[in-house]
Amino acid sequence: MKVNLLFSIDDYFVDQMKTTLFSIRENISEATFCTVYVLQKELLSDDLHAFCRYLNMQYVPLVIGEDDLFEHAPVSSRYPETIYYRLMAHKYLPKTVGKVLYLDADILCINDLLPFYQMDISDYLYAAASHKQLTQVTKRINQVRLKNYEAAGYYNSGVLLMNVTRIRQEVHAEDIFAFIRSNQFNLLLPDQDILNALYGEKILAVPDQIYNYDVRKNPTYETISMGEWDLNWVMQHSVFLHFCGKEKPWELKYRGRYAALYKHYWYQVRRK
Repeated sequence: MKVNLLFSIDDYFVDQMKTTLFSIRENISEATFCTVYVLQKELLSDDLHAFCRYLNMQYVPLVIGEDDLFEHAPVSSRYPETIYYRLMAHKYLPKTVGKVLYLDADILCINDLLPFYQMDISDYLYAAASHKQLTQVTKRINQVRLKNYEAAGYYNSGVLLMNVTRIRQEVHAEDIFAFIRSNQFNLLLPDQDILNALYGEKILAVPDQIYNYDVRKNPTYETISMGEWDLNWVMQHSVFLHFCGKEKPWELKYRGRYAALYKHYWYQVRRK
């Protein structure tokens, strides 16, 4: 089985991405071969080829450089060019790639991702999780703010299974740039807001407690599941733990419930 993975990082997140990759390898079949595509403004200083070979993966850098694609893009300190990269990934991925799984670098994989990757999304642009169970108020605010009333929820862009074949046909830079110009004062999380506003109706909703578990909200998950989604359940069923927010698990001061689990992978990577 072959799996295409996609990241978008700079030099400051190399170790974090390595940790994500290592956790994927530890929880996926040895027979699965992963190709790791990494969007980057400039070539990363760390040569990731050797590390990926160690994991039985192939590293393919996708260097953006000074691309004319962004010549007319609205860019500022609040809207850096990098916000467009995952949305325009289809412009840089090889034409042979029809599906890819995008992951933020603050994600830990603790169970096999193959069932998710093999999901049929032929009728959709993306598969992603919304955190609508955690707060319905936020969902309604976002629907009004982004005027996407038909979308099932506000989707988190940290885990995106991408139907690249269809995205090439329907996602255009001009639409994205025009949307930002028209809504620049309403956008809070620019790339995520764009994803939801323009393409929210073409996203297949998947359960966040399995595919995008927000580790900050574990008390809420337990409450809404009547105690079912406790630590033991998460360890057995959740695929991706997402360390959203300002506090990050690689920091010494981090004290979240899954701190020890993350550092188990983090320190193994740093010894490689």
